[in-house]
Amino acid sequence: MMLERRQFPRNRVYYGGMVAFNARNSTLACVVRNFSQRGAKIEFENTATIPDRVDFEIARRSLSCFARLVWRDQNAAGLVFSDMQKPVQETSEIIPLDWARKLRATERENRKLRSRLDQVLSEH
Repeated sequence: MMLERRQFPRNRVYYGGMVAFNARNSTLACVVRNFSQRGAKIEFENTATIPDRVDFEIARRSLSCFARLVWRDQNAAGLVFSDMQKPVQETSEIIPLDWARKLRATERENRKLRSRLDQVLSEH
């Protein structure tokens, strides 16, 4: 029998999750296998690609927070949540992942339009 060292026992779950890093420019989908109010076990294809500190989100639970990897192996990692007290809207350092994606898409569209405008102006 394995000794449970966690202060808050984790419940087995099967949620879709997301980790983001590089100022939210890099994201990876993951599967959340167990979860508590202080941490989670996540699984995905290669944990070597993610840094030790990430933004973590479970849309189904309306959870978005900073997290720190406390262990990792080839296809799984253990996270401890860093900032669970403040809702995302009150935390200036974190913006919701869907907002970051919309902003990035808008910036891409803006670059395309500027490029097209420059092209049209140079033709005349």
